[in-house]
Amino acid sequence: MSHFKTRLIAELVDDKNGIWVLASPLVYCSELVGNIVVPEGFHTDFASVPRLPVAYTIAGNTAQWAAVIHDYLYVHKTLPRHVCDAVFLEAMAASGVPLWRRKLMWLAVRVFGGAAY
Repeated sequence: MSHFKTRLIAELVDDKNGIWVLASPLVYCSELVGNIVVPEGFHTDFASVPRLPVAYTIAGNTAQWAAVIHDYLYVHKTLPRHVCDAVFLEAMAASGVPLWRRKLMWLAVRVFGGAAY
């Protein structure tokens, strides 16, 4: 079963742009691709959700653990984009994000995430 092996510990470094830095490694064990280790010092904005009222209410400030994994995979591009997005969906489930929310967030990265990859 997929699971996080470590806790997410991050510090805000740029409040204006919402950038956080990992204070310790984040380790995720994926059934799809094996262990993913996001190193200490990695910068993330968590889930890049537009600040539109409805979008942010639905998906803002959620799925941070999975978003760090997804950001890391997108930055390093060692896996095809569709696999990165599948790992995001899997990691959201592993961190307890409700099914309806993770499906919406997965759909958003499939439709709009291409430019970031």
